[in-house]
Amino acid sequence: MSSRSRIIGPKVTGWSPPPRPDWVPMEGRYARLEPLAEHHAGELFAANRADDAIWDYLPYGPFAAGADYTAWVQGMAGQADPMFLAIKDKQADQWRGVASYLRIAPRAGSIEVGHINLAPALQRSRAATDAMYQMMRWAFGAGYRRYEWKCDALNAGSRRAAQRLGLSFEGIFRQAAVVKGRNRDTAWFAAIDREWPALSAAFETWLAPENFDAGGRQRQSLSELTAPVLAARDPLFGAA
Repeated sequence: MSSRSRIIGPKVTGWSPPPRPDWVPMEGRYARLEPLAEHHAGELFAANRADDAIWDYLPYGPFAAGADYTAWVQGMAGQADPMFLAIKDKQADQWRGVASYLRIAPRAGSIEVGHINLAPALQRSRAATDAMYQMMRWAFGAGYRRYEWKCDALNAGSRRAAQRLGLSFEGIFRQAAVVKGRNRDTAWFAAIDREWPALSAAFETWLAPENFDAGGRQRQSLSELTAPVLAARDPLFGAA
């Protein structure tokens, strides 16, 4: 093969592998995140009981009793990967969700957000969006080049959320796993570092108090703000 026909990727300059996530809490306008611990279990279990469907696409749950959920929290707390975080809705002053960093690969500059489980009271709230923003902001601020989101391809809600948050659709991995005895095709989404400045501005605009009227209704949707950044849209929904 001649040197003229060789096609290789561009050199990555001015970058070095970022640190792994630390255990410092994240404080946003509407949400607080801190490492998952046993003392979060009671409020989380109570919030989760509103709808068992939130466990449909996760490899664990639902939990019949608080003791069972507490045991699960004890098993997950303190792990480095996945690193679980509890999410507090600051307005309600209650712990209502969890999410994690996982498949953390500093040498590749890649990190994933997953195990996202939001109680019904947290879903579609400013606190939920703020929590996702804080996790993404830490990752890109630390120097990660790629921020991934993967979900069951049948999970339309998760796919919609990924696109709304400005993560571009990258395809479907067929028969990627067996979860709770059922086939799972996995939908992949990601944002990359060069997209982050525009995405960060979109989040700040959406989360600003002036973006909501006196009744709490948004004036401008986050989907509208992140749509110009998307490299590819999910065919399940078309335009963002």
